[in-house]
Amino acid sequence: MLSGHKNKPQMELKVDLGDLQNEKENLTSFLQLHLKVPVSQVEDMVAVNSEKVSVVELEHVVNKFVYHRDLNLTHWVSVEGATTVKINRFKVTEKKKKQEKEPPHQTAAQSWGL
Repeated sequence: MLSGHKNKPQMELKVDLGDLQNEKENLTSFLQLHLKVPVSQVEDMVAVNSEKVSVVELEHVVNKFVYHRDLNLTHWVSVEGATTVKINRFKVTEKKKKQEKEPPHQTAAQSWGL
């Protein structure tokens, strides 16, 4: 019996795709290619099963994915808790339309040439 030696269970890291569910297949392939670890799809998330990958490394690769897919103008990546990386959508604030300026009115002094 080995003393002080326990089998370390594999930590499962998850990627929450948010509103990018249609990118699940692409993200799965991208993670497998870049991390070289087992990646699976679980419900609305992608799971990475490995003790070799940290949540920070996973965040970095997911960020790469967002940039490679040109999603960085609408989405950003964050770490939530110790095991989840989330792809968030920027909140859109409606900008007020620039009101078209009317040409400035001439004052009496300007029109008379004073």
